[in-house]
Amino acid sequence: MIKRPPSYRTAEDVLRGCEYALAPNEATTNQPANIFITEPSSSDKYISRAASPNAVDIFELVNNFAGLALLLASAAFAQTLPEQLLRHWDYDHRASLDVKQAGVQDRGGVKIYDISYSSPLADRSAAVGPNGGAVTAYVVAPSGKGPFPAVIYGHWCMPGSEKKNRTEFLDEAIVLAHAGVLSLLPDHVSVHPGFVEDNSPLNENQIAVEVQQDVNLRRGADLLLDHKDVDPKRLVYVGHSCDATAGGFLSGIDKRFKAFVIMAGDLSDEVDRSTKMFQDYRQKVGAEKFDAFAARFAWMDAGKYVSHAAPAAVFLQYANDEPFLNGDVAKRYFEIVSEPKKLKIYEAPHALNAEATRDRIAFLAEQLSFPPPDARAVKAIPGLVQPPWPKQ
Repeated sequence: MIKRPPSYRTAEDVLRGCEYALAPNEATTNQPANIFITEPSSSDKYISRAASPNAVDIFELVNNFAGLALLLASAAFAQTLPEQLLRHWDYDHRASLDVKQAGVQDRGGVKIYDISYSSPLADRSAAVGPNGGAVTAYVVAPSGKGPFPAVIYGHWCMPGSEKKNRTEFLDEAIVLAHAGVLSLLPDHVSVHPGFVEDNSPLNENQIAVEVQQDVNLRRGADLLLDHKDVDPKRLVYVGHSCDATAGGFLSGIDKRFKAFVIMAGDLSDEVDRSTKMFQDYRQKVGAEKFDAFAARFAWMDAGKYVSHAAPAAVFLQYANDEPFLNGDVAKRYFEIVSEPKKLKIYEAPHALNAEATRDRIAFLAEQLSFPPPDARAVKAIPGLVQPPWPKQ
């Protein structure tokens, strides 16, 4: 990723690098109640405890040997990628998750837990801000007992959108919960308090932000898979726009996911280089400077990873009404993705549409083996509003 060409920025911003902008976190509406997974069995290597009414520790990983074995197996599978690529994404798996619960809501028997968890920052703190590793998220949990299939949802980073945060997929996650699916909806690094976007061309901060976001998402997988109520063989990632690109990286790095849904995200620097917009920007910033930066960070090309997504299935969802990530670009991305894979291009803007929502839920039901939700409930999911494109 020598740049990030999101389709919601001006031509210059699209190729400049960071696509992120500050957005406030949602306020919690309810006071804490029960933890989202109650009464761990004595065989679980967790401590579950109550704290103050404003912050309840959900659980703390101590020595979960099953989780460690899963991580080791994941690493073994991921060796299909060269070690020189994988090492850039290393993080401390043993660091405390420090999970806290700030509130809970009940929506017709579905529990929505407002939580936070910690993610290692390494040397990225200056780029990602003081809270870059303090991940706020929703856990949307079905009633009954697991193990449940699970989805991690990564939201878009569209400037001007009220859903540029963990709420983007909340209504969809609630519908899935009624079908017996547990979902984690984390906030992107760029909407954490204190994040400041670096708008300079070819800056290294964009690299740190992308790596941190993927680490944060993998910590979300750590959180889910280290608990008995989540089926470790049925985990899927869904990402839109900026978090679709994050999913491209994840697909090659982390083999704990059974499938990926990539929604309108940049997936290949190699493909992007062939576009006129890319070439125009290269000349504007200086070809020699651009090429040197590209060579230095060649490992930040999502195409190098999504081409190694197998055995995970990948569903690409793209739109025709896009200034950059349009159907033609999507078809070329599709050629790079490993099998099994599928692509569908919608007559829609970057926000996609109700047809894409139906197709995505059908894909999730197939991959995770849960009964498809009621069609009326799926139809009632509110559409994502497409803000105007920023002026060039």
